[in-house]
Amino acid sequence: MLDLTTTYLGLKLKNPIVPSSSPLMQKVDNIKHLEDAGAAAVVLHSLFEEQIIKESNILDHYLNYGTEGFWEALSFFPEQKSYNIGADAYLDHIRKVKAAVKIPVLASLNGVSIGGWIKYAQKIEQAGADALELNMYYLAADPAQTGAQVEQMYLDLVRAVKASVKIPIAVKLSLHFSAFANIAQQLAQAGANGLVVFNRFYQPDFDLENLEVVHDLELSTPDLLRVRLRWAAMLHGKINADLAVTGGVHTAEDVLKCMMAGARVAMMTSALLEHGTEHVRAVLGDLAAWMQKHEYESITQMQGSMSQKSVAYPAAFERANYIKVLQSYRPAI
Repeated sequence: MLDLTTTYLGLKLKNPIVPSSSPLMQKVDNIKHLEDAGAAAVVLHSLFEEQIIKESNILDHYLNYGTEGFWEALSFFPEQKSYNIGADAYLDHIRKVKAAVKIPVLASLNGVSIGGWIKYAQKIEQAGADALELNMYYLAADPAQTGAQVEQMYLDLVRAVKASVKIPIAVKLSLHFSAFANIAQQLAQAGANGLVVFNRFYQPDFDLENLEVVHDLELSTPDLLRVRLRWAAMLHGKINADLAVTGGVHTAEDVLKCMMAGARVAMMTSALLEHGTEHVRAVLGDLAAWMQKHEYESITQMQGSMSQKSVAYPAAFERANYIKVLQSYRPAI
């Protein structure tokens, strides 16, 4: 009998498919449908730092810079009265979701400064969340600010939140660090129980006719998965934190690749927005069929089997393979 179970952040999950933070998570019924379709856990939409510090002067800065980078921010922040959900309402939403489903519920905080995060991390824990994902996004636009200062800000935040709650925490990260393996290790040492690779930021475009900055949402494609697989495969077994892959997970094959790279869970968003909540059931069916065909008995059996430390040619994950790939390509001309 196939064993699809996995563990993530100390939570035993019935399979590795975890729908991640998106507008779908704003409705309890959607989450119930995801559970019915087979989702092993869910990550709720984010409570934004801006909602916590809305009365402080720093709000004006964040309303005008980088908001297009947040996953849930499908438009620039509107007036406060039209926010889709406030801090207190978010906590109430956690309680309602926990009462409605049996699968683990992960809350999400989105921002970069300590501020009210400790307070609301504690409130999120008290509301019943099984774990907390820190969705960290910061646009280092000040030329005087160094990479070391940015990294220290991240580490200080993780330490502060970790010290304030007992539930496990995961950190959702950008790829844009000069030495990603090192910051991943430092975050794990600072107390992160899991790392989610990678956050996908949305960039503004220019409207040349109206001379305006525009923002829109483009769903992910499986092409985005490669860089995530690469880093999961390189980090597997080297840091003391569970790995989750997000961005580009659409099919059972994508989930399998994530597991073989060394991830504990594969997080799915765009595919669910495109195909609906029942897509989870279809992916699970394809996953089981592939495992039976290839004589795999469990998910744990394959986890990390294609990681850097497990393959015969580990240089394929590094720069050493770069020249070989270029030299082997033959243009069709």
